[in-house]
Amino acid sequence: MKKKETAKKGLYVGVGVGLLLFVLVGLLPGSLLGGLGGLKIEEVVFGGPMTHAILPRIILAVCMIAGILFSAVAYVFGSGLIGWCAGHMLESSREKASVVNTPVEQASN
Repeated sequence: MKKKETAKKGLYVGVGVGLLLFVLVGLLPGSLLGGLGGLKIEEVVFGGPMTHAILPRIILAVCMIAGILFSAVAYVFGSGLIGWCAGHMLESSREKASVVNTPVEQASN
C-alpha cells in the first residue's frame, strides 16, 4: 500500500510543478501558436487575415483557446507523469534496499 502512496505523492508534486510551469512559461506561447493556427485557417477559408466579419474573429478566439488548452495539457500531464514515475522508482529503490539489508536467517535444523 505504501508504494501507491509514494507514487501518488510524486504525481501531486509533478502536477503542481506542471501548473506552475504552465503559468510561467506555457500560457503565452500556447496563445501565440493557437492564434497563428487561427490566422492560417482564416487565410485558407476567407482569403486573408481578419476581415471585418465576426466569424473569422470567432475562429481566431477558438484557436487561441485551443492552443492554451493543449499547452496546459502538455505541461501538466507531462510533469505529472514524470512525478509519478519518480515516486514509483523511489519506492522501488526503497524496497530493494530493504531486501538487500535484511539478514539472512540461518537454518538451525
